[in-house]
Amino acid sequence: MNARVEAVERLEARIGYVFKDRALLERALTHASVGDGAKKTEDNEVLEFVGDRVLGLVVAEALAERHPKAKEGELAPLLNGLVSRETCAKVAREIDLGSALRMSASATKIGVRERGSVLAGGCEALIAALYKDGGLAAAQAVILNLWAEAFETGPKSRRDSKTQLQEWAQGGGRPLPAYEVVNRTGPDHAPTFTVQVSVKGVEPVTAEGRSRQEAEKAAARAMLDREGQK
Repeated sequence: MNARVEAVERLEARIGYVFKDRALLERALTHASVGDGAKKTEDNEVLEFVGDRVLGLVVAEALAERHPKAKEGELAPLLNGLVSRETCAKVAREIDLGSALRMSASATKIGVRERGSVLAGGCEALIAALYKDGGLAAAQAVILNLWAEAFETGPKSRRDSKTQLQEWAQGGGRPLPAYEVVNRTGPDHAPTFTVQVSVKGVEPVTAEGRSRQEAEKAAARAMLDREGQK
């Protein structure tokens, strides 16, 4: 048994679900780099698109049940944080999804397997595969299990990272942070934005997101973390 087959089996054990449709699981774990320069292989980008919606539905329903008296304006930031790429990437790392991903040797060599955006996308694709293989109940069971810690300790206690970075910069007598989109990749239905944030006197930081706003927030959070501002 090769290392990747073992990684896939470990992944199924960690999520507590064994796929009936092995081809579907394989597709969910296949990065777009596979097949570069050769016959095109079906990758996980469309599944990523579907999984994002399934995750949003499950988390929204769970939040509504946990906070029955909350207003929409109170639930929306909780939802956004729980379904963010940052949270999806964190979950992916906890289940070691990266080891099970299938990608080209060149992509692996330059560290694509460890990128937050790739791990988050793979996590969403896995959720879509769960939904297609076992129905909403299967996807819901896995999501609620993997997101249990995030529901208890996650984004509700953290202020918006862009606001925090602005306050930190101004507190040090610096101008406001500047954000710049330095790259945009992926299909129109599932783009990935790379944004660089700059603060005077500090080394710039780049981060990725599914939208410009999400990438800006991720970049701000990365700079705050690097500078020791939790």
